[in-house]
Amino acid sequence: MVKVFFNNSCNICRAEINHYKKYSDENLEWIDVTNNQEAQRVTSKSYKELLRRMHVIQDGKLIDGAESFLIIWKNVPKYNLLYKIFRIKPLFLILKIFYEIAAFFLFLKNRHLLK
Repeated sequence: MVKVFFNNSCNICRAEINHYKKYSDENLEWIDVTNNQEAQRVTSKSYKELLRRMHVIQDGKLIDGAESFLIIWKNVPKYNLLYKIFRIKPLFLILKIFYEIAAFFLFLKNRHLLK
């Protein structure tokens, strides 16, 4: 089973994850990190780190950022094509840059959650 740690209090994050949930099966467990100390304990990440990037645990390994999308796409049949495209190194680099920019601005938008 793959555990996906995401920020459900972020409107954009929630909408995207809810979309993936429609097409996923029991192989993915969706965990909201908002004020979730158990998520912090399981991942060994701070609340800020969990809000800043999406994380997944697959085969006992913690993965974050753009690579977490690859894991989701690999496990959601409708998105297998995206997985196959973006696992190619040059294309993954583009995905990673785009993800970091988007994640930074979403974090700024949602940093009020840290108070």
